Amino acid sequence: MQRSYEKLLENNRRWVERKRATDPEVFTRLSTGQQPRFLFIGCCDSRVPANEITDTGPGEMFVVRNVANQVVPTDLGAASAVTYALKALEVQHIIVCGHYGCGGVDAALAGGTEGILDFWLGHVRQIARQNGDELERLPDQATRARRLVELNVQAQLDHLKDLSVVREALDAGRVMLHGWVYDLRDGLLRPLAEEPA
Repeated sequence: MQRSYEKLLENNRRWVERKRATDPEVFTRLSTGQQPRFLFIGCCDSRVPANEITDTGPGEMFVVRNVANQVVPTDLGAASAVTYALKALEVQHIIVCGHYGCGGVDAALAGGTEGILDFWLGHVRQIARQNGDELERLPDQATRARRLVELNVQAQLDHLKDLSVVREALDAGRVMLHGWVYDLRDGLLRPLAEEPA
């Protein structure tokens, strides 16, 4: 097995040097705690790194990533992260960010995969079924996939609102929800929804 992982360790050392060169106290400050204003729920696709596409640094964004950027009611990991972000960190914005070219969305639209991934993508397939008429009117599979990415983001915002901790924060005016889509072809984020508007 090639030792390519060693490159990551070397990259880390160079990153630390660059950070310290521009801000000598950065790690001292980060070690005392975090106060991010944003919770970013995104896809775990390696081409969609939350901090890079938003040009944010360490400590600025709390991040949850999974296949197809889902907020599944039975996902205790995501629900715990959302709860911690709102209760302990007091984030002011929750962003659900999908991306065009999402392999999970493509697989769900094509009918599924196998095993645990198939189970996970069942939630996206359900969104496709619920919006079947709209999707079928679109001219081709690529256009349907792009639209399903957008519909999935909206559905995940709805799932967020089903969490009592989110509903309470919305009702108290302590948080805003944002639905975005990242386009791999040009690197731009596109807002789809904002609540409260």
